[in-house]
Amino acid sequence: MERYKYLDSITAYNSCASACEHCASVCLTEKKAECFRCIQLCRDCADLCRLTATLMLRDSDYAAVASQLCRVACLACAEECALHASAHCQECARSCQVCAEEPSLEQV
Repeated sequence: MERYKYLDSITAYNSCASACEHCASVCLTEKKAECFRCIQLCRDCADLCRLTATLMLRDSDYAAVASQLCRVACLACAEECALHASAHCQECARSCQVCAEEPSLEQV
């Protein structure tokens, strides 16, 4: 089916969104000031990843632009999360990096 032509990217975006949501949730329970930026970036990244995956499923005209913005958010989130030693932040950083390396729709 044509709408699944970006299945690998959609899977990466959804996986990244889940990792970001988990990271933000755990960071919120830790109540540490140094986690504030991490939480913000994780929440933004998760939202953008979910939106991008949805637009790809729809084969929307806006999917390519969304994937570019999502890549920027993923790189920022990966960079921030990599600064924190906790396992959930490190996993989030890895997931964001994988997502950021997905080819944009313009490259497909």
